[in-house]
Amino acid sequence: MAKGKITTAFFCQECGHESSKWLGQCPACKKWNTFVEEKVTPASKSVSMHIGGAVKPVGINEISMKEEERIMTGIAELDRVLGGGIMKGSLTLVGGDPGIGKSTLLLQVCRQLANAGRRVLYISGEESLKQIKLRAVRIGDFKENMLLLCETDLDVIEDAITKAKPEAVVIDSIQTMYQETVSSAAGSVSQVREATNVFLRIAKGSGIAIFIVGHVTKEGTVAGPRVLEHMVDTVLYFEGDRYASYRLLRGVKNRFGSTNEIGVFEMRKEGLIEVENPSEYMLSGKPAGASGSVVVCAIEGTRPILIEIQALVCRTNFGIPRRQTTGTDFNRINLLMAVLEKRLGLQIGDCDAYVNIAGGMKLNEPALDLGIVMAIISSFKNKVIDDKTLVFGEVGLSGEVRAVSMSQQRVQEAKKLGFNTVILPRVCVDGLENIDGINIIGVSGIGEVMDLV
Repeated sequence: MAKGKITTAFFCQECGHESSKWLGQCPACKKWNTFVEEKVTPASKSVSMHIGGAVKPVGINEISMKEEERIMTGIAELDRVLGGGIMKGSLTLVGGDPGIGKSTLLLQVCRQLANAGRRVLYISGEESLKQIKLRAVRIGDFKENMLLLCETDLDVIEDAITKAKPEAVVIDSIQTMYQETVSSAAGSVSQVREATNVFLRIAKGSGIAIFIVGHVTKEGTVAGPRVLEHMVDTVLYFEGDRYASYRLLRGVKNRFGSTNEIGVFEMRKEGLIEVENPSEYMLSGKPAGASGSVVVCAIEGTRPILIEIQALVCRTNFGIPRRQTTGTDFNRINLLMAVLEKRLGLQIGDCDAYVNIAGGMKLNEPALDLGIVMAIISSFKNKVIDDKTLVFGEVGLSGEVRAVSMSQQRVQEAKKLGFNTVILPRVCVDGLENIDGINIIGVSGIGEVMDLV
C-alpha cells in the first residue's frame, strides 16, 4: 500500500473483525449483518509506552517487587471491586445500560478524590458543562481540584491532560471520541480502537488512572470491538434494573485483583449509596408464613449474600405445562423438576412452575439447587418452611446433595442475620467449626429434604 493512500475495509461492529469484503455473517463472533465499510489509512509509527526507561529485556529476578500505591476512592464497595483501590497508571472500562448510574458513580468518585486533595479531570463528550454541574450539585460540594472539559477531539484532550497533570481522568464516553487522522465516524470500530490506544499510552506513560465509560449493546456487552476489553486493565459492569433502587457493580476483568467481587449500591436522589449489608437489604419484604419461599446463601466473590427463592407450582390449564424463571437458568429448573419426579415420584409433570429470585438478582451458582428444590416441594405440598431456616447445596441427577465451597462463611452469615437452622450437604458438616446458637442439619439426598419439608 502506498504511503498515505486511503483504502476501505469492512469491520464487524460486534467484535471488530476486519475483512477485505462484505460478509453476511462474521466468521469470528457468528453475528449476522454486522459488517460496515470504513476508510482505513496506513498505521502511523507507534509511540513507546515503556515506564522507567527500560528498553532491553531484564531477568525476572532482577525486578524489584514493592507494593504499588493505590488511590482510595472513599467508596468502600468500589474499592473492593477494584481490588483495594485505584491503581496508578491503570485503564478501567465501566459499562452498563443507559441510565443505570455509570456517570453518577464516576462523578461521585471524582468528588471523593477532589475533596481528598487530588487533582481530577472529568472529560465529557455527551453533556455540556452546565448539565454536569446540575448533577454535581445534586451529589454534593466539590473542591477546586475538580476540573471539567467538554471535548471529543483526542488531540485536544491529550494536550489538556498533559497541561492539567491530573491524578485521575474520567472519559464519558469512549464512543464519542474521535481522531482526525482516522477517516471514520465517532463510535466506529476504528475510532474506538484508536481512542483506547491513545488513553492506554497516556495512562501507562504518565501514571494517570483513567476511567472510560462504554456504551453497551442490547445483549448487554460493551459496544464496539472486543479488543477494547482486552486492552484495558479492568472491566466493570453495572447490573440491575434501572427501575429498581439497587445496583450491582461487578468486576469481569481485573489485572490488579479478584474478578469475583461485587459492590452493591442503592440509587437515591443524592446519588449512589453503598449497601453495607446486602443480605438484610435483599431479604426486606419477605412474606411470613408463605409456602414456596426459601432463603438460600449465594457467594459473590468472597461475600456471602442471603437471597429469597420463590416458587409457585400449580396444575396447568393447558395441554403443555408452562415453566418460567426469573433470575436463574431456565434449563436448570427443568432439570431439577425432572429429578424430583424421577427420584421422589412427585407428580409435577403436568404442573405449571414459576421460580423467581427475589430482588431482581441474577444467579446461577450450583449452591442454589437445594433451595430451589425445597421451594418447589413447599409450593407443591403447600407446606410452609420456617422463616428462620437457611438452605444451600448442589443437587445431582441421582438426587444426591453435593458439597459446595465456603460453607463456614455461609453459616456465619446466617447466624449474623438471626437464622437458627441451616440445612446443608452432609459432607460439609464435618468441615464446620463450632457455631453456637444455630442448628446444623446435614442431608445427603433429596429424600431427606422431602421429610424435612
